[in-house]
Amino acid sequence: MLSSGAPSSFYLDCKQTALHPEGAYLIGHLLHQLVTAIEAQTGTLAIGVGGMTLGADPLATATSLASLSGARPLAAFIVRKEAKGHGTGAWIEGRRNLPHDSPVVLLEDVITTGGATLKALERVREEGLRPLGVAAIVDRMAGGVERLAAEGLVVRSLFRATDFPGIEAP
Repeated sequence: MLSSGAPSSFYLDCKQTALHPEGAYLIGHLLHQLVTAIEAQTGTLAIGVGGMTLGADPLATATSLASLSGARPLAAFIVRKEAKGHGTGAWIEGRRNLPHDSPVVLLEDVITTGGATLKALERVREEGLRPLGVAAIVDRMAGGVERLAAEGLVVRSLFRATDFPGIEAP
């Protein structure tokens, strides 16, 4: 069962790779390349990268670290599922590193229906940030990319579900 509630005959677990030192290093650099492609397509340079906790947490850190090899580092941020119940009450961790109207790119491990990314998108916009697009590891090809594009986002993924042996197009 997927987080969307839909049944599936396959599960793509990107977290194991994203939480491994070599995997995080490679994913960070590859997602940074997608961020650069999104910047080129939109004509706007991003200031930060992040997304909905828990899937985007290691991706944001890895991509932010990978950005240090270039001339322009990207700040990482994490969108909470609920506002912090104490202290600042923040929805977005790392928000103070991003000035108002900062262009950002959302990160996702697997895009299925786009639901989690749409929730993150709503929070990011409410917090005064300007999302340019979404960089993902895998597009499950289940309509999520189209839903995100309908919100005006450029969506790029490293893989499509059909890139993996034994998975056929929906």
